[in-house]
Amino acid sequence: MSGNRRPTIKTVAARAGVGRTTVSRVVNGSDLVSADARARVLAAIKELNYVPNSVARGLVTNRTDAVALVIPESESRLGSEPFFAALIRGVSSAFAESCTQLQLMLVRDQAERDQLTESVATRRVDGVLLVSVHAEDRLPGMLEEMGLPTVLAGRRDAGERLSYVNSDNAGGAAAAVRHLLERGRRRIATITGPLDMDVGRSRLAGWRTAHEEAGVAVYDRMIEAGDFTEEGGARAMRLLLERAPDLDAVFAASDLMAVGALAELRRSERRVPADVAVVGFEDSILARHTSPPLTTVRQPVEELGRTMARILTDITRHGAPRQQVTLPTELVVRESS
Repeated sequence: MSGNRRPTIKTVAARAGVGRTTVSRVVNGSDLVSADARARVLAAIKELNYVPNSVARGLVTNRTDAVALVIPESESRLGSEPFFAALIRGVSSAFAESCTQLQLMLVRDQAERDQLTESVATRRVDGVLLVSVHAEDRLPGMLEEMGLPTVLAGRRDAGERLSYVNSDNAGGAAAAVRHLLERGRRRIATITGPLDMDVGRSRLAGWRTAHEEAGVAVYDRMIEAGDFTEEGGARAMRLLLERAPDLDAVFAASDLMAVGALAELRRSERRVPADVAVVGFEDSILARHTSPPLTTVRQPVEELGRTMARILTDITRHGAPRQQVTLPTELVVRESS
């Protein structure tokens, strides 16, 4: 090649007989490339003496030391849900130790999605931590296609291809319902998380599992979908009471929804736990300040954030392969049950 014509990613792709996305994945250390394609790309890179420029940069030794924490939710959700605050604390504390710059990005509309795409395409960040993953969200697939190291909080489904850190959502929910069954409750309703999220489906699956283990029938009228908000919890509780006025317990898939359920139970003059026992999920600071204090499933949210940061650092700095981690949960019994 002429000395004054610098090889491009397109040149490498043509020489290796692969697409540009494959070249991008190889130079970014992604494991989503076959051994044969990787070998051909590396041979082409060596033959052409190709070095990615500042835009197409991807060599592990040429980092920005910046990562994006991407939350596709509104400011109101970010401010009202203790989960996000605890996760951010965990992530930021881990990156503070390695002097990595953390960029918080809310993706609420197309303009902000375009901004994220530009940051990724121009490699202004070494990797992405993606929180609050919904089934229809195109962001995980986009990041995967661009070959940028990505770690999810949770997963899209059981066949997730990207790295993720998850809590034992099904196991924690099952433990909550077993506790209620052991206390003699037999008409246990549930307020689920969004069912387009694995976390919502998994906690519902745990509710079902505990019933099946105990030989207690489950009915669809005892299930109401929520949205992880206090208002959503109150609305769901109201609908459950209308459909099943004889319910004697409710498992809410988040503490914030449990707070809404408690408020609706008070309005309906149901005593907690005498008439209706209530269990939440997370063990946020809210759980210790409800009336009565809330029995809940503790998930280690700060540890989840720290683990996400560690995995992303392992990938971006050391070329580590994909990692998928599930953290244990623990039932914390208080007066609401």
